[in-house]
Amino acid sequence: MPEPTAPEGDFDLDNVPPDPPVHHAEQALLGALLLDPHRLKTIGPLAPGHFASPAHGAVFAAMTGLTPPAPAAHIREPVWLTAVHDRAREQTPGLVPAYLHTLVSVCPVPEHAPAYARMVRADHARRTLRIRAEHLVQTTTEPTMPDPAATALAGADALAGFLDHLAGQFPPHPGSLPRSPPPPPPERNGRDEAAYEERVLLAGAVAHPEVLSRMRWLHADDFTVPLHGSLFRCVAQLAHRGAAVDPVTVLWEAQHHGLLLPPLTPREVLDLVTAPAGAAEHWGERVLRRSLLHQARTAGLRIHAYTDDPANSVHQLVTGSRRALADLTAVRTRWHHQHSAPQPPARRQAPENTLAARAGPLRTTAPAGTARTTR
Repeated sequence: MPEPTAPEGDFDLDNVPPDPPVHHAEQALLGALLLDPHRLKTIGPLAPGHFASPAHGAVFAAMTGLTPPAPAAHIREPVWLTAVHDRAREQTPGLVPAYLHTLVSVCPVPEHAPAYARMVRADHARRTLRIRAEHLVQTTTEPTMPDPAATALAGADALAGFLDHLAGQFPPHPGSLPRSPPPPPPERNGRDEAAYEERVLLAGAVAHPEVLSRMRWLHADDFTVPLHGSLFRCVAQLAHRGAAVDPVTVLWEAQHHGLLLPPLTPREVLDLVTAPAGAAEHWGERVLRRSLLHQARTAGLRIHAYTDDPANSVHQLVTGSRRALADLTAVRTRWHHQHSAPQPPARRQAPENTLAARAGPLRTTAPAGTARTTR
């Protein structure tokens, strides 16, 4: 007869995850402070919130909220353990006195309390950095955000400020780069809306190449569709050389750039750059904003991946995170340049219920026979 199997919901000790190293560091620190409460003055800045375990944080909060007993009284009677337990139970009712004795028994060397405290601070720094990275990623994907670009940049500023704080708290050491390789960047969002905006931008730039001298803040790498970015580079190079710009010359330039590879046909390229709709600056700003959010998300995911690897020290996390934010800083500089540049005059838009509404501001043209002015 086969042996009966355990019910699916039974508790299996073999599946219990092991305690992380910081759990043992917290236990050792609290045990050292229970053995000698006067070591509280030697461990440096530490707060209950630094502890990964809420119960450990409650025990530490009880210690910092009490006056340590005199050394003679501490040796004779367990007044310190009793007082700490009574205070900590206010926050953790399930805390039993035996656990405090366990903390004392697992402390290997009480004199190493400052080292244990540094471990607790380091793990708290890693967890906090991870939360801030998650928040940065969330700001780039929240559809209801009123101003996602400004919100993402504010999140990046807060994260950079936290990195500066960590750099002042944890000294550098050799091997400053993270041991874990950076994750691949997330896929760009190439949905129909983004592709449409990039196509009308290309057509608008071909129809009015003079605007490209005012759009140096836009790069080919900002496009979600690589082909669109490559074609934009072709148009920009023609315009900057002062060459003729029209659909046929762009097609010829695309051929020299090696873009006309199967299955792409010349007719498809001509169709991409032949139907302008709205002002190129308008669509360029939307493309750049999408690129800014993509770089912010990439930086947040990269930092989050670094914090997932416990092998990385705090100094390595700081160095790797700053490098992750560098690409965002480059796009951010162009974003600010675009917003600080003189903007074209307001133009009348078509009603929202028409396709023209998606084409952005309408371009006004000069009357026949008059010279076109530049802004």
